[in-house]
Amino acid sequence: MKKFMRVLALALVLVLSVSMLAACDSGKSNVLKIGTNAEFPPFEYIGDDGNPDGFDIALMKAIGEQMGVEIQIENMEFKSLIGAIESGNIQGIIAAMTVDDERKKSVNFSDGYYEAHQMVLVRKDSDITKAEDLNGKKIAVQEGTTGDFVASGDPDWEYILGTSLQNTEVSRMKKGLDAVIELKNGRVDAVIIDSNPAQVFAKENADDIKIVEGIQSETETYAIAVTKEDEDLLNKINAALKTLKENGKYDEILKQYIEQ
Repeated sequence: MKKFMRVLALALVLVLSVSMLAACDSGKSNVLKIGTNAEFPPFEYIGDDGNPDGFDIALMKAIGEQMGVEIQIENMEFKSLIGAIESGNIQGIIAAMTVDDERKKSVNFSDGYYEAHQMVLVRKDSDITKAEDLNGKKIAVQEGTTGDFVASGDPDWEYILGTSLQNTEVSRMKKGLDAVIELKNGRVDAVIIDSNPAQVFAKENADDIKIVEGIQSETETYAIAVTKEDEDLLNKINAALKTLKENGKYDEILKQYIEQ
């Protein structure tokens, strides 16, 4: 009898353990880990509370609410985001990431949520007025971004400025702000960066730097990246994004962070 009771007790323990594990797994499935690089205002930056904030973060959390999942933001270097999604450490990326064919080899992209273009920052006394003036210059960029590819003369990105830059010396920084500091300190001749961060940095450093108005770039599309295998997640994100655009929530977030 005692042996039977011990066996029964062990069985109950095993059943409870399995149930608890299932509950834990169920809880985990309701959390979506999304990678970002909080060094790219106004799309992503560290807020006053020490946590990632910005247009992208607010948009992703609103998408999560529509999907009925909790969004857990993982802040990391921009160049590490694709690797993190391939290794399964995150399930998605929202980081003002431009849709391009090379990235499509590693991830699937949602419908576009924002259109932007590149801008060139220079010091106030610079004589750079057109894209060709960047040839042979020292250019600072945030590593792994469109600005990096353009400054490096990558022919696949020639369409951005309408020319493939030649003989440039590229300084790759982990943060867009670090690239601006390099410019302010005279260690580089220019910074190539997305339009909205460029405008933020130019405004905050108006005494030292300016935007080159004569350089116009082609439009790029930002989208949310997900793993290649998760078509279900991609469809849910697209459906939620569509709803946010239709019910006015997207415009509300846009006004709060960008169109102020």
